[in-house]
Amino acid sequence: MRAGEATVSMSEDRLRAIFSEGMPDWLEERALENLSEQDIVDLLDIQTFFELMGQPYPGDRAGVLDRLERERLIDRSGGGYTVRCLGGLLLAKDLTRFPDLDRKAPCVVVYEGTSKIGVRTDRIGQRGYAAGFERLVSFAMSQLPQNEVLENGLRKNEVMLPPDGIRELIANALIHQDLSVVGARPMIEVFTDRVEISSPGEPLVPAERFIDGYRSRNERLADLMRRMGICEERGSGIDRVVYQTELYQLPAPRFAPAVNRTVATIYGPQPFEEMDRNDRIRACYLHCALKYVMNEHMTNGSLRERFGLPQRKGAVVSQIIAATVDAGLINVDDSVGGSRKYARYLPFWA
Repeated sequence: MRAGEATVSMSEDRLRAIFSEGMPDWLEERALENLSEQDIVDLLDIQTFFELMGQPYPGDRAGVLDRLERERLIDRSGGGYTVRCLGGLLLAKDLTRFPDLDRKAPCVVVYEGTSKIGVRTDRIGQRGYAAGFERLVSFAMSQLPQNEVLENGLRKNEVMLPPDGIRELIANALIHQDLSVVGARPMIEVFTDRVEISSPGEPLVPAERFIDGYRSRNERLADLMRRMGICEERGSGIDRVVYQTELYQLPAPRFAPAVNRTVATIYGPQPFEEMDRNDRIRACYLHCALKYVMNEHMTNGSLRERFGLPQRKGAVVSQIIAATVDAGLINVDDSVGGSRKYARYLPFWA
């Protein structure tokens, strides 16, 4: 395909998108057919659906089925009912009862160290994304590295990574995955020094633009999960992730494409002195981008505070800023003149 004055090879995701043009949306396809009213009640977690939607439970079964039908989660067909893939994927009590959906169930893998050599435990989610979301997040959080702290004379364990950030990335992995990729599922992989949350499909926007860009492959899935309060408003999720890692004084998260996957990594605590050049540049860029989307500006002082450094380290921070400018990720804000003392910076796309 054309890329400026040159031609470049298309990614597998791009080719798949072209070949699938005009084809039915996978989420609207039929997952199970010829079902009775009782089958619907047995297969789908209807109670959770109404709770998450903040709606009163109807007084009779006809009202329940009508609501599901109006949301296009089920269809009335002949003398029975059909569950659409979207309905099963969100509300299934047991995804293994849906032959085309069970491979989409998320998996949590906990490793013994920093590599994938030793597996301590792994668990595949059985419930639909909405029906089992809180349980999935709770289990993942229970496996994260923890510190024992003393508070008011009592010992308690504290998670070393930001819970809100982990929750948001799990929701993103479920919502923005490429559902046309077969044999792949959302993954939450917990190492002793980091958490990697990934989903099938390469990103639709460049990874460095996650903080300000938004494009969903699965609009209906995203819309329903937003209405259920499972994810943030459109485009604000990565802002929260970056903000939380700064609040916890952690290395900057990393967002990157992999082979047919998109991977988000949150790292555990690491002293500034142990961060390498790439870690520092990534943190500088994301801090600058976060400031910009919050209608603020990055300065030497704000970046120094982000790293938790004293004022005497201003020269070190200036070196990081210069390296990030050289990498083409940030620019000097010319609107404030050429003063180094009052210099502020903008992300390259601003």
